[in-house]
Parts: sequence; structure tokens; C-alpha cells
Amino acid sequence: MNVDLSDNRFTAIGLLTEAFTGLRSHFEAHLERHRLSLVEFEVLMRLARSHGQRLRMTELAGQTSLSTSGVTRVVDRMDREGLIRREACASDRRSSYAVITDAGLERLDALLPEHLEIIQRWLIDPLTPGQLDGLLEGLRKVRDAVNPCATAGSGEPAELPAEPASA
Repeated sequence: MNVDLSDNRFTAIGLLTEAFTGLRSHFEAHLERHRLSLVEFEVLMRLARSHGQRLRMTELAGQTSLSTSGVTRVVDRMDREGLIRREACASDRRSSYAVITDAGLERLDALLPEHLEIIQRWLIDPLTPGQLDGLLEGLRKVRDAVNPCATAGSGEPAELPAEPASA
């Protein structure tokens, strides 16, 4: 064999894939109890965290794992459920926005405390603060290299809240 199978590049992608798969299984089980798919949750979070709680459909596609047509199907379904709504763009008739509704915000509000507990237990707690900072910096660099459209329309990337100072 001409390729060194102990190459750390294989280890890096393998560890990333295994970590993502494990986290995803925890998230999917939790979201299923709230009648949401992972992609529907991703859409709600992207909209809730965006300026004006809205994104152009093309921006939403760039920030999610969906194609433009996939975003259309998900947004249409979520619109029928009352979680988001479409709004026409006043400056460009070819474009429209996806906007989170009060019902969508309420659904997020109901599930986010447990979602944050899952993140804390399985992603944050195993790391030191320095390791977490390094992970976030590294993930942003990789994300920006492989998906430069991921932050379109969202402004600056959101930071994790700082840990409260102990008394």
C-alpha cells in the first residue's frame, strides 16, 4: 500500500466524524421528543440568531446542510406548521425571506434548556476552557475554508456565553 494509514489526517477526520455522530444521536433523540427534525431545529436556530430573526432563502441554504430547493421544501413545511413564515423581499421580487414566528420561538424556548444541557455534558464538560477556545477557533477556520457562505446574513458569529464568575 502506498499510503500511510497512520497519517494524522485520517485520525483527525475520523475523530471529527465520530464526535459529530455521537453528538448528533443525542440531539436527534432530544429533538424527536419536541417533534422537530435536526434540520428543522437548525433552521429555527439560524433564524432566531440572525439579525431581525430573518434570512433570505439563499442565505439560509448557505448556512444549513440544505440545497436551495431543500430549503424551499423545509420552509414550506415549517410555514404550514406555523413555526416560520415567508416574507417577500421589497427590493427584489425574485427573493424572499424566511422569518421565525412567535410559535417557532416558543418551540425553541421549550427545548433549549435541555439542548444546552446536552451540549454542556457531551461537548463542553470534557474540555478545559483553553481546549474549548482552541476548538472554537479551529472549527471557525475550517468552516470558513469549506463553507464561506455559512455566515451570510447573520452578522458576526455568536460566541458562547462566558462562564459566570465564581463567588
